[in-house]
Amino acid sequence: MPDYHDDLRLGHVLADAADSTTMERFKALDLKVETKPDMTPVSEADKAAEELIRSSLQRARPRDAVLGEEFGSEGSGPRRWVIDPIDGTKNYVRGVPVWATLIALMERGEGGDRPVVGVVSAPALGRRWWAAEGLGAYTGRSLSSASRLAVSKVNNLSDASFAYSSLSGWEERGKLNGFLDLTRSCWRTRGYGDFWPYMMVAEGSVDICAEPELSLWDMAATALIVQEAGGRFTGLDGVPGPNSGDAAASNGLLHGAMLDYLRS
Repeated sequence: MPDYHDDLRLGHVLADAADSTTMERFKALDLKVETKPDMTPVSEADKAAEELIRSSLQRARPRDAVLGEEFGSEGSGPRRWVIDPIDGTKNYVRGVPVWATLIALMERGEGGDRPVVGVVSAPALGRRWWAAEGLGAYTGRSLSSASRLAVSKVNNLSDASFAYSSLSGWEERGKLNGFLDLTRSCWRTRGYGDFWPYMMVAEGSVDICAEPELSLWDMAATALIVQEAGGRFTGLDGVPGPNSGDAAASNGLLHGAMLDYLRS
């Protein structure tokens, strides 16, 4: 198995730099915010963080390709870094601390591209999560001060905690009835949104979560962390990994039951 320790250490260095940039502008009264063509916001901090990560990768990994939310795709080859400089920009611009920088390394294999390194850093929450293929998933302040993650062992939906982002996306895709039926079957539901519910699945504090529309940069890092914590991460079609355009994550024991509802 390839050794991804150096790439994981680089992921932490990139996250440290991004955290400094994003926290410097968080809650700034003069923060500049624009509206992208898809009607979602982008702040000056999104752009600055991605530019910083890209320039660092150009020096440290010049042969690797890069895909980022704000500046698109650059380069080609079997290794590609996938970046979401601020996942949760709407929270960021309103002063809500639930946002994170997502950094993943994906590698081409026989089954297509798969994430092999993932770092999720939420500096306003004082939290960071990470994983590398075959090395497990962890949370902590640093590589040397961390605890290993493990998903829950809940095996009945009636005992499960279900996290989601919003109702509107499910309604727009004609899946609201199945979604609501799933919420009624669970013990508890909460709309945490963005990266956080996936990290809670990996920690074992949430049992299932799902979203009806996502981009690769939203999922590459979180998918690996969930999987390395012992859980499952698929599209709503059941295909493993972050390439389906939507997401379902679980402790593994509840995955099939969750998908049955969300497909209906």
